[in-house]
Amino acid sequence: MEFQVITSGVKDVACDVLVVGAVRGQGGQVELPGTTATVDNLLNGLLHEISTIEEFKGNLGELAPIHTMGRLAARRVLLVGLGEQGKLTSQSFRRASAVAARQAQSTGARTLCLALNWSGSGIDAEEGAQAEVEGALLGTYSFRKYQHSEQQGSNGKGIAKVDLLSYDSQQAQLQEGIRRGVALAEAANFARDLVNEPPNVMTPTELANRAVAMAKRFGLEYQVLDRPQMEELGMGGLLAVSQGSAQPPKFIILRYQGDKSTKQGMALVGKGITFDTGGISLKPPERMDEMKGDMAGAAAVIGAMQAIATLKPPINVTALVPTTENMPGGNAYRPGDIVRIMNGKTIEIVNTDAEGRMILSDALSYAVREGLSPIIDVATLTGGIVVALGNVMTGLFCNNEQLCQEIIEAGKLAGEKYWPMPLDEEYAEQIKSDIADIKQTGGRPASSVTAAKILENFVASTQWAHLDIAGTFYVDSKKPYQEKGATGTATRTLANLALLLAHQQ
Repeated sequence: MEFQVITSGVKDVACDVLVVGAVRGQGGQVELPGTTATVDNLLNGLLHEISTIEEFKGNLGELAPIHTMGRLAARRVLLVGLGEQGKLTSQSFRRASAVAARQAQSTGARTLCLALNWSGSGIDAEEGAQAEVEGALLGTYSFRKYQHSEQQGSNGKGIAKVDLLSYDSQQAQLQEGIRRGVALAEAANFARDLVNEPPNVMTPTELANRAVAMAKRFGLEYQVLDRPQMEELGMGGLLAVSQGSAQPPKFIILRYQGDKSTKQGMALVGKGITFDTGGISLKPPERMDEMKGDMAGAAAVIGAMQAIATLKPPINVTALVPTTENMPGGNAYRPGDIVRIMNGKTIEIVNTDAEGRMILSDALSYAVREGLSPIIDVATLTGGIVVALGNVMTGLFCNNEQLCQEIIEAGKLAGEKYWPMPLDEEYAEQIKSDIADIKQTGGRPASSVTAAKILENFVASTQWAHLDIAGTFYVDSKKPYQEKGATGTATRTLANLALLLAHQQ
C-alpha cells in the first residue's frame, strides 16, 4: 500500500473512495467539520440530509456510503463517524480509518483518499496522519496465504494507493506521520503474520529464520543459540520445556545499537512457545488449535525490533526470544521435577502447562547478566488475566512506578490499553516450595499475579515490567475494524516506549 500527501481541492481528488468524517455534537446532533462540510456543499447537502435521519448518528465507526454521481472526481464518498466531539483522540481517527478502509476494500476499491478532519480535536497533523495510516494498514490486513487465490482479499485485490488530503503548510508534518504510521503498522502486521502461521510451519527454527531474515533486511545484529549453547549457559527452564518436542529449541537475540556511546540499553523479552499442548499436563482439546498463538509475545518483540530499526531512535534495544514447543512424550519434563534456571534458582514443577514462566525465567536471567535495563517481557502467560481483564486490557505488572506510567503512555499512543496489577509480597506465599526455591504455580487464586511473582525472582533489582497479553493477542471473530486472528498487540507499544525513553535521554 502506497501513501502520499496531496494538496488538490477536494472536488478534484480522483479516487475510488473519498473518506470524510462526522462527529456527534453535545446535543447529539451530527456535525460536519471542515472538509466534510465542503464535500456536503458539493453534493448539494446530501451528507447533512443523511446525518439528520436516524440511520447515521456520528458514532465511532458508523458508515454511510454515497455515490457522487459525477459531482466530484471521486467515484464514491464514505462518511464515517468519529464519535463525540469532546472525546476525540488519535485512536478515534485510527479506528475510523480502519473501518473505512476495510469497507472500501470489501467493495473492490483500489484507491482511497483520507480526508478526516482534526480541527478542534487537539490532535496535530503529524499525529492525525500517523493514526490514519496505522488504521488503514491494520484494518485492511488479512492472512490468506493458504487459501485458493480466488478467495484472497476482495475480488483478489486490495487497496493499492492511499492519499492524505492536506494544505501546503502541513506537508512536512504529514510526511513524518506517514513515515511513523507505516513503520509501526507494518511491524504489527509482521507480528500478526508470525502468530497466524500454522504451527507445522512456524516451528522454533522457522521463527528464528524469520527473525534473522528481518534483522538482515533492517540492519540489526542477530544471534541464534542452539541447545549446546543453552546447556553451557545453564538455561534449565528452556531446556526442560523443550524435552518433549522433536523440534529443537532456539534462543533468538536481536540487537539495535542506536546509542554508540554506551553498551547499556533496554531489553525486550518475548515468550516463544510455537505450540502449547500443555505437555504431560495436557490441555483439553477444545480450542487447542489457538495455542499456535502462544508465541505472540515473541512476535510482538520481533515486530517491535523491526519498527525500532526503521524509526532509529537514539537508544540501544536488545530482544531476547526463548522459543520451543511444549509437547508430551517420553522425554517430556514432568510434574515433580526440579529445574535449575540460568541464575541458579530452582523451580519445583507442579503443572507442565505453566511452561511460559520457565522459558522466560532463563531469558530474564540472561538480560540481567547482560546488564540490560529496563527489561520488558511480553507473554501470553495466564488464563487468569483473561478472567480479570477480558480482551480489552493487557495486564501490566511492574516494579517501578515511572516505568509503569511510561508503558501506559506508550500504549495510549498506540491505542492499546494496559492495567496496572499488584505485585504485593503477600502473593509470594503461594509460590513457596518445600523442596525448591520456588514452586511453579500458586494455584488458581490470583494466578496471573503469582505467575508474575515467579518472574520477579529472575530480574534482581533491575527495572522490569511484565505484560500479560493472553486476553488481547487474538480476536475470535471479525470486527468492523479488524480481521479475525492475531492483533499484533504490544508491538507498537514497545516501539513507542523505545521512542519515549530515547527522547528522555
